[in-house]
Amino acid sequence: MHAADPKPSPAPDWLAELNPRQREAVTHGEGPLLVVAGAGSGKTRTLAYRVAWLIQRGVPPERILLLTFTRRAAQEMLRRAAAVIRRGPAVTGRVWGGTFHATANRLLRLYARPAGLRRDFTVLDASDAQDLLNVIRHELGLHSKEKRFPRKATCLAVYSRRVNGAEPLETVLARHFPWCADRAEELKALFRAYVLRKQERNVLDYDDLLLYWAKLLEDEALARHIGGRFDHVLVDEYQDTNSLQAAILRGMRRFNHNVMAVGDDAQSIYSFRAATVRNMLDFPGQFPGAACITLEQNYRSVMPILETTNRVIAQAAERYTKDLWSARRDGRPPRLVTCRDEDQQAEYVIDRVLEHYEQGIPLRRQAVLFRAAHHSDLLEISLARREIPFHKYGGLRFLEAAHIKDLVSLLRIVENPRDEMAWFRVLQLLDGVGPATAAAAMRHVAENRFDPRAVRTFAAPPAAREGIAALAAAVDDLLAGKRLPPAAEVERLRTFYEPILRKRYENPAVRARDLASLEQIASGYRSRRRFLVDLQLDPPASTGDLAGPPQRDEDWLVLSTIHSAKGCEWDAVYVIHASDGCLPSDMATGSAEEIEEERRLLYVAMTRARDFLYVTRPFRYYHTWSRFTDAHSYAQPSRFLTDAVCASCETVNLAQPEQEDGVADVEPALDIGAHIREMWE
Repeated sequence: MHAADPKPSPAPDWLAELNPRQREAVTHGEGPLLVVAGAGSGKTRTLAYRVAWLIQRGVPPERILLLTFTRRAAQEMLRRAAAVIRRGPAVTGRVWGGTFHATANRLLRLYARPAGLRRDFTVLDASDAQDLLNVIRHELGLHSKEKRFPRKATCLAVYSRRVNGAEPLETVLARHFPWCADRAEELKALFRAYVLRKQERNVLDYDDLLLYWAKLLEDEALARHIGGRFDHVLVDEYQDTNSLQAAILRGMRRFNHNVMAVGDDAQSIYSFRAATVRNMLDFPGQFPGAACITLEQNYRSVMPILETTNRVIAQAAERYTKDLWSARRDGRPPRLVTCRDEDQQAEYVIDRVLEHYEQGIPLRRQAVLFRAAHHSDLLEISLARREIPFHKYGGLRFLEAAHIKDLVSLLRIVENPRDEMAWFRVLQLLDGVGPATAAAAMRHVAENRFDPRAVRTFAAPPAAREGIAALAAAVDDLLAGKRLPPAAEVERLRTFYEPILRKRYENPAVRARDLASLEQIASGYRSRRRFLVDLQLDPPASTGDLAGPPQRDEDWLVLSTIHSAKGCEWDAVYVIHASDGCLPSDMATGSAEEIEEERRLLYVAMTRARDFLYVTRPFRYYHTWSRFTDAHSYAQPSRFLTDAVCASCETVNLAQPEQEDGVADVEPALDIGAHIREMWE
């Protein structure tokens, strides 16, 4: 272990930029530390300055491990650290910074032999893993049972929950997939075959990356060797880790207890990914002697907004106590608005958006947040009618687009010719090749020691020979002589693929531009393996991720699910459909734990606001299945909007009963009720 410089040195000037609690966390000495960082309290700055402090104190950068949930977050922290110590990215770039999955991939390349892996393994993304499960599902005849067997997406979800949640399969099924509970033995057979097929084909899925890492750390000698590579481990967003990731962290620190976990239990909202708030709450027990520092000064919101959000989260049954405060004392309280129906809610939100726009807040500094993607349907129609541009977040990711997956699969068969799913996808792009021919071609490659160039000698049907020859020529060009840089490989594969693109897909010109963007991404890499790994483990969400900042004349309103909004902030935030059944969702109120997470969802949504916060709900919901009638039901306000919460807000009721046109509001001249009663005397 490399010890920090024992010589005392004066505190660097940049520590003065931190508040007292941040400074205490940044300059923490040896041993475990939990930093409970409230919303907007500067956790990114705290982690970045911690990295800078360690380097300044003499810890070699390559002996620092910074684990985040996106590569972009790690890059931003290391960029800030470099700016602070004024030693440039050449120093901070040596820090091991990245996601759990990317770090696992890097370590498994180094420790492939003890892990029982080949170093040239490739990684299946979620859709490839689903497809492989589906192939095996059919091979085992599970699709032909009298009672419908779970589909491939459900099978992968069950498998992933079992691996990441560290629970027995029967428990996973009973708790999360009760409709599959009677399929436990068949699912076990499916998963056994799935694991064996991956191992035979030298591929790992996302869950395998963590599982192999965790299993390596169960061996004492390997845990000492792997964990001994790092003097300090720092973890961001610890509330979003699952049981397997927590086990990895404990394994990495078996013989060195320098670990700093930063997170906010009040923002733990990803249980559907097997994340558990218990990792935050149980940290002191898992790392004995841990210090705990709470960051409560909020740099985002005005104080009236924080007074309300503090009251929302104060209802939580179990939490780290913190009351966020802000030096921005003035500001308008949040506004709770009851609307007559969804139409009025949409119009109210749009009117406020335009009002703030006229006050100088750009559209992109305003956001409408909602629990489920379909909650914005009617609002989107109203925005389009009033010609207000908007971007909605939470849609198809860049790598999930079919044409991108096609080209990436071409690269994967060159990198790992044992990658069955990549071969299966590529071969079926060719004219005259169906599942049977594709399977025969894969067997032919396997019989020729998995040399991808052997596809040239496959006895293809006449209709497929031209396509097979073109594929073989492209593979030859990538493997012949000196290895091409990844961008040049993508360019060569585009030449092969674009005629297929024009034949198979609508809007080929738009899709071709996506392929050009993929080539642009590849230009930043020197090896195909690194390019594929980063693309699989931390892909861009869309081609918009490749663009620069918006131009001055580009502006749009942000629409986002609450899950996608986490980590973001806007000047004005509109939380819509704050009704019981929507928030909390009626699909997530089956247990106390689910209700607690729904409360945290509302808290996350409300704490995204800097200056203005609106929480709206329709009083009446018209039934979409009765579109041309007035069939409707009435909604109760969210159970989380208690009297204490409402007391800290302005309340607006737009759902007052409407008076019929032409009806005089006068005292009745006749006591008709008395006459009706007399009928029954």
